Amino acid sequence: MKFLRTPDDRFQGLSDYPIAPNYTQVDDTEGGQLRVHHVDEGPQNADPILMMHGEPSWSYLYRHMIAGFVARGHRAIAPDLIGFGRSDKPTERSDYTYERHVRWMGEWLRQTDLRRITLVCQDWGGLIGLRLWAEMPDRFARIVVANTALPTGDQPMGEAFENWRKFSQEVPVFPAGGILKGGTVSPMSEDVIAAYDAPFPDESYKAGARQFPMLVPSSPDDPSSAPNRKAWEVIRGLQTPVLTAFGADDKVMAGVDKVFQKLCPGAAGQPHVVLPNAGHFLQEDVGPQLVEHTCEFIARAS
Repeated sequence: MKFLRTPDDRFQGLSDYPIAPNYTQVDDTEGGQLRVHHVDEGPQNADPILMMHGEPSWSYLYRHMIAGFVARGHRAIAPDLIGFGRSDKPTERSDYTYERHVRWMGEWLRQTDLRRITLVCQDWGGLIGLRLWAEMPDRFARIVVANTALPTGDQPMGEAFENWRKFSQEVPVFPAGGILKGGTVSPMSEDVIAAYDAPFPDESYKAGARQFPMLVPSSPDDPSSAPNRKAWEVIRGLQTPVLTAFGADDKVMAGVDKVFQKLCPGAAGQPHVVLPNAGHFLQEDVGPQLVEHTCEFIARAS
Protein backbone atom coordinates (compact mmCIF):
# COMPACT_ATOMS: atom_id res chain seq x y z
CA MET A 1 0.00 0.00 0.00
CA LYS A 2 1.43 3.38 -0.98
CA PHE A 3 1.43 6.00 1.75
CA LEU A 4 2.81 9.41 2.68
CA ARG A 5 4.45 10.30 5.99
CA THR A 6 4.15 13.89 7.12
CA PRO A 7 7.62 15.37 7.76
CA ASP A 8 8.45 15.75 11.45
CA ASP A 9 9.18 19.44 11.10
CA ARG A 10 5.49 20.06 10.44
CA PHE A 11 4.87 19.21 14.11
CA GLN A 12 7.59 21.34 15.67
CA GLY A 13 6.56 24.25 17.88
CA LEU A 14 2.83 23.60 17.78
CA SER A 15 0.75 25.64 20.20
CA ASP A 16 0.30 23.85 23.58
CA TYR A 17 1.54 20.50 22.28
CA PRO A 18 4.98 19.68 23.82
CA ILE A 19 4.32 15.95 23.71
CA ALA A 20 6.70 13.11 22.75
CA PRO A 21 5.59 10.82 19.89
CA ASN A 22 5.17 7.04 20.17
CA TYR A 23 4.89 4.72 17.17
CA THR A 24 3.48 1.25 16.44
CA GLN A 25 3.61 -0.69 13.15
CA VAL A 26 0.41 -2.41 11.97
CA ASP A 27 -0.34 -4.67 9.02
CA ASP A 28 -1.67 -2.61 6.10
CA THR A 29 -3.66 -5.73 4.91
CA GLU A 30 -1.66 -5.80 1.65
CA GLY A 31 1.64 -7.25 2.82
CA GLY A 32 3.15 -4.04 4.11
CA GLN A 33 3.01 -1.99 7.28
CA LEU A 34 1.70 1.38 8.38
CA ARG A 35 2.91 3.47 11.28
CA VAL A 36 0.39 4.55 13.92
CA HIS A 37 1.27 7.44 16.20
CA HIS A 38 -0.03 7.87 19.72
CA VAL A 39 0.47 10.11 22.72
CA ASP A 40 1.13 8.38 26.05
CA GLU A 41 1.50 10.73 29.01
CA GLY A 42 1.19 10.27 32.77
CA PRO A 43 2.06 7.37 35.10
CA GLN A 44 2.49 4.12 33.19
CA ASN A 45 1.04 2.04 36.04
CA ALA A 46 -2.25 3.99 36.07
CA ASP A 47 -5.36 2.78 34.26
CA PRO A 48 -5.44 4.39 30.81
CA ILE A 49 -7.86 6.98 29.50
CA LEU A 50 -7.97 6.33 25.75
CA MET A 51 -9.04 9.39 23.75
CA MET A 52 -9.99 8.76 20.13
CA HIS A 53 -10.40 11.61 17.67
CA GLY A 54 -12.43 11.95 14.50
CA GLU A 55 -12.49 13.71 11.14
CA PRO A 56 -10.40 15.72 10.19
CA SER A 57 -8.64 16.22 13.53
CA TRP A 58 -5.85 14.33 15.30
CA SER A 59 -4.54 13.83 18.83
CA TYR A 60 -3.80 17.57 19.05
CA LEU A 61 -7.55 17.92 19.65
CA TYR A 62 -7.05 16.41 23.12
CA ARG A 63 -3.96 18.42 24.14
CA HIS A 64 -5.66 20.32 26.99
CA MET A 65 -7.52 17.22 28.16
CA ILE A 66 -4.29 15.20 28.16
CA ALA A 67 -2.75 17.79 30.47
CA GLY A 68 -5.86 17.82 32.64
CA PHE A 69 -5.97 14.05 33.06
CA VAL A 70 -2.24 13.79 33.78
CA ALA A 71 -2.54 16.53 36.41
CA ARG A 72 -5.09 14.32 38.16
CA GLY A 73 -2.82 11.29 38.14
CA HIS A 74 -4.26 9.49 35.13
CA ARG A 75 -2.47 7.92 32.17
CA ALA A 76 -3.63 9.71 29.01
CA ILE A 77 -3.36 8.00 25.61
CA ALA A 78 -4.44 9.50 22.30
CA PRO A 79 -3.72 7.78 18.97
CA ASP A 80 -3.86 9.30 15.51
CA LEU A 81 -6.04 7.32 13.13
CA ILE A 82 -4.37 6.13 9.93
CA GLY A 83 -4.57 9.05 7.49
CA PHE A 84 -4.40 11.69 10.20
CA GLY A 85 -1.93 13.44 12.49
CA ARG A 86 1.50 11.83 12.69
CA SER A 87 0.22 8.43 11.50
CA ASP A 88 0.90 7.26 7.95
CA LYS A 89 -1.46 8.37 5.18
CA PRO A 90 -2.33 5.94 2.38
CA THR A 91 -2.50 7.87 -0.87
CA GLU A 92 -5.53 6.24 -2.53
CA ARG A 93 -9.02 6.96 -1.30
CA SER A 94 -9.97 3.36 -2.02
CA ASP A 95 -7.43 2.27 0.62
CA TYR A 96 -9.67 3.75 3.30
CA THR A 97 -12.53 1.56 4.51
CA TYR A 98 -14.39 1.50 7.81
CA GLU A 99 -13.50 -2.14 8.36
CA ARG A 100 -9.81 -1.56 7.72
CA HIS A 101 -9.75 1.21 10.31
CA VAL A 102 -11.35 -1.05 12.90
CA ARG A 103 -8.79 -3.71 12.06
CA TRP A 104 -5.84 -1.28 12.15
CA MET A 105 -6.82 0.23 15.48
CA GLY A 106 -7.68 -3.20 16.87
CA GLU A 107 -4.17 -4.39 16.06
CA TRP A 108 -2.74 -1.22 17.60
CA LEU A 109 -4.76 -1.83 20.77
CA ARG A 110 -3.65 -5.44 21.04
CA GLN A 111 -0.01 -4.43 20.58
CA THR A 112 -0.19 -1.73 23.23
CA ASP A 113 -2.14 -4.21 25.37
CA LEU A 114 -4.20 -1.56 27.14
CA ARG A 115 -6.62 -2.82 29.78
CA ARG A 116 -9.12 -1.28 32.20
CA ILE A 117 -9.59 1.43 29.61
CA THR A 118 -11.80 4.47 30.00
CA LEU A 119 -12.67 5.27 26.39
CA VAL A 120 -13.41 8.90 25.51
CA CYS A 121 -14.58 8.93 21.90
CA GLN A 122 -15.83 11.67 19.59
CA ASP A 123 -16.88 11.69 15.92
CA TRP A 124 -15.05 8.86 14.06
CA GLY A 125 -13.30 8.06 17.32
CA GLY A 126 -16.65 6.62 18.36
CA LEU A 127 -17.44 4.86 15.09
CA ILE A 128 -14.16 3.00 15.48
CA GLY A 129 -13.72 3.00 19.26
CA LEU A 130 -17.18 1.62 19.98
CA ARG A 131 -16.51 -1.22 17.54
CA LEU A 132 -13.33 -2.02 19.48
CA TRP A 133 -15.37 -2.06 22.71
CA ALA A 134 -17.81 -4.54 21.17
CA GLU A 135 -14.93 -6.64 19.84
CA MET A 136 -12.84 -6.63 23.04
CA PRO A 137 -15.20 -5.72 25.89
CA ASP A 138 -12.92 -7.17 28.57
CA ARG A 139 -10.38 -4.41 27.89
CA PHE A 140 -12.82 -1.58 28.63
CA ALA A 141 -13.85 -0.46 32.11
CA ARG A 142 -16.08 2.47 31.10
CA ILE A 143 -17.14 4.50 28.07
CA VAL A 144 -17.59 8.26 27.57
CA VAL A 145 -19.62 8.89 24.41
CA ALA A 146 -19.10 12.46 23.21
CA ASN A 147 -20.66 13.79 19.99
CA THR A 148 -20.49 10.48 18.17
CA ALA A 149 -22.65 7.62 16.92
CA LEU A 150 -22.55 4.00 15.81
CA PRO A 151 -24.77 4.23 12.71
CA THR A 152 -26.21 1.25 10.88
CA GLY A 153 -27.77 3.11 7.96
CA ASP A 154 -31.26 2.15 9.08
CA GLN A 155 -32.03 5.76 10.05
CA PRO A 156 -31.32 8.89 7.98
CA MET A 157 -28.24 10.80 9.05
CA GLY A 158 -30.02 14.15 8.80
CA GLU A 159 -29.67 17.31 6.77
CA ALA A 160 -26.69 18.70 8.67
CA PHE A 161 -24.66 15.57 7.99
CA GLU A 162 -25.67 15.44 4.34
CA ASN A 163 -24.63 19.08 3.91
CA TRP A 164 -21.28 18.33 5.53
CA ARG A 165 -20.71 15.33 3.29
CA LYS A 166 -21.54 17.33 0.17
CA PHE A 167 -19.16 20.10 1.22
CA SER A 168 -16.36 17.63 1.96
CA GLN A 169 -16.50 16.23 -1.58
CA GLU A 170 -16.95 19.48 -3.49
CA VAL A 171 -14.62 21.96 -1.78
CA PRO A 172 -11.53 22.42 -4.02
CA VAL A 173 -9.05 22.63 -1.12
CA PHE A 174 -10.04 20.62 1.94
CA PRO A 175 -9.62 23.09 4.86
CA ALA A 176 -8.92 20.87 7.88
CA GLY A 177 -8.19 23.76 10.25
CA GLY A 178 -11.14 25.74 8.94
CA ILE A 179 -13.45 22.77 9.52
CA LEU A 180 -12.30 22.54 13.13
CA LYS A 181 -12.90 26.26 13.55
CA GLY A 182 -16.38 25.93 12.05
CA GLY A 183 -17.22 23.07 14.40
CA THR A 184 -16.48 24.99 17.58
CA VAL A 185 -18.29 27.76 19.44
CA SER A 186 -15.29 29.45 21.05
CA PRO A 187 -12.81 31.51 18.99
CA MET A 188 -9.85 29.65 17.49
CA SER A 189 -6.48 31.32 17.00
CA GLU A 190 -4.54 31.17 13.75
CA ASP A 191 -1.84 29.13 15.52
CA VAL A 192 -4.36 26.46 16.48
CA ILE A 193 -5.91 26.41 13.00
CA ALA A 194 -2.39 25.95 11.60
CA ALA A 195 -1.79 23.04 14.01
CA TYR A 196 -4.84 21.24 12.59
CA ASP A 197 -3.50 21.85 9.08
CA ALA A 198 -0.01 20.63 10.04
CA PRO A 199 -0.52 16.94 9.17
CA PHE A 200 -1.50 17.86 5.58
CA PRO A 201 1.30 19.66 3.67
CA ASP A 202 -0.84 19.53 0.51
CA GLU A 203 -3.93 17.86 -0.96
CA SER A 204 -2.07 14.60 -1.66
CA TYR A 205 -2.01 13.91 2.10
CA LYS A 206 -5.79 14.29 2.46
CA ALA A 207 -7.14 11.09 0.87
CA GLY A 208 -8.39 9.89 4.25
CA ALA A 209 -9.84 13.23 5.22
CA ARG A 210 -11.72 13.34 1.92
CA GLN A 211 -12.92 9.74 2.12
CA PHE A 212 -14.05 9.50 5.75
CA PRO A 213 -17.40 11.29 5.24
CA MET A 214 -18.25 8.74 2.55
CA LEU A 215 -17.56 5.80 4.88
CA VAL A 216 -20.31 6.62 7.39
CA PRO A 217 -23.07 3.99 6.90
CA SER A 218 -26.01 5.94 5.52
CA SER A 219 -28.04 3.13 3.94
CA PRO A 220 -29.10 -0.29 5.27
CA ASP A 221 -26.93 -2.11 2.72
CA ASP A 222 -23.74 -0.14 3.36
CA PRO A 223 -20.70 -2.49 3.71
CA SER A 224 -20.37 -1.60 7.40
CA SER A 225 -24.06 -1.61 8.29
CA ALA A 226 -24.15 -5.32 9.16
CA PRO A 227 -20.94 -5.20 11.25
CA ASN A 228 -22.31 -2.21 13.16
CA ARG A 229 -25.59 -4.02 13.80
CA LYS A 230 -23.60 -6.96 15.19
CA ALA A 231 -21.64 -4.55 17.39
CA TRP A 232 -24.90 -3.13 18.74
CA GLU A 233 -26.08 -6.66 19.56
CA VAL A 234 -22.98 -7.08 21.73
CA ILE A 235 -23.21 -3.60 23.28
CA ARG A 236 -26.85 -4.10 24.28
CA GLY A 237 -25.70 -6.98 26.46
CA LEU A 238 -22.77 -5.25 28.14
CA GLN A 239 -22.94 -3.76 31.63
CA THR A 240 -19.95 -1.47 31.06
CA PRO A 241 -20.76 1.96 32.55
CA VAL A 242 -21.56 4.51 29.83
CA LEU A 243 -21.70 8.30 30.15
CA THR A 244 -22.91 10.57 27.35
CA ALA A 245 -21.49 14.11 27.12
CA PHE A 246 -22.71 16.00 24.07
CA GLY A 247 -22.29 19.59 22.92
CA ALA A 248 -25.48 21.65 22.97
CA ASP A 249 -24.47 23.37 19.72
CA ASP A 250 -23.57 20.24 17.73
CA LYS A 251 -26.18 20.13 14.96
CA VAL A 252 -24.84 16.95 13.35
CA MET A 253 -25.11 14.76 16.47
CA ALA A 254 -28.11 16.38 18.12
CA GLY A 255 -30.25 13.78 19.89
CA VAL A 256 -27.91 10.82 19.32
CA ASP A 257 -27.04 10.79 23.01
CA LYS A 258 -30.58 9.52 23.69
CA VAL A 259 -29.85 6.44 21.56
CA PHE A 260 -26.95 5.43 23.79
CA GLN A 261 -28.90 6.20 26.95
CA LYS A 262 -31.71 3.94 25.74
CA LEU A 263 -29.71 1.03 24.30
CA CYS A 264 -26.68 0.75 26.61
CA PRO A 265 -27.48 -1.04 29.90
CA GLY A 266 -24.54 0.68 31.60
CA ALA A 267 -25.98 4.12 30.81
CA ALA A 268 -28.84 3.66 33.26
CA GLY A 269 -28.64 6.04 36.21
CA GLN A 270 -25.61 7.95 34.94
CA PRO A 271 -25.60 11.79 35.13
CA HIS A 272 -25.51 12.36 31.38
CA VAL A 273 -24.71 15.91 30.32
CA VAL A 274 -25.42 18.25 27.43
CA LEU A 275 -22.74 20.89 27.69
CA PRO A 276 -23.64 24.49 26.85
CA ASN A 277 -21.40 26.58 24.61
CA ALA A 278 -20.01 23.42 23.02
CA GLY A 279 -20.03 22.55 19.33
CA HIS A 280 -19.05 19.36 17.52
CA PHE A 281 -15.42 19.59 18.63
CA LEU A 282 -16.29 19.98 22.27
CA GLN A 283 -12.71 19.21 23.29
CA GLU A 284 -11.82 22.70 22.05
CA ASP A 285 -14.86 24.41 23.58
CA VAL A 286 -15.24 22.70 26.95
CA GLY A 287 -12.23 20.41 27.37
CA PRO A 288 -11.77 21.16 31.10
CA GLN A 289 -15.43 20.43 31.81
CA LEU A 290 -15.19 17.15 29.91
CA VAL A 291 -12.14 16.24 31.97
CA GLU A 292 -14.07 16.93 35.17
CA HIS A 293 -17.10 14.90 34.10
CA THR A 294 -14.84 12.02 33.03
CA CYS A 295 -12.84 12.02 36.29
CA GLU A 296 -16.03 12.06 38.34
CA PHE A 297 -17.38 9.22 36.19
CA ILE A 298 -14.21 7.19 36.80
CA ALA A 299 -14.45 7.78 40.54
CA ARG A 300 -18.10 6.67 40.61
CA ALA A 301 -17.64 3.67 38.34
CA SER A 302 -14.44 2.23 39.87
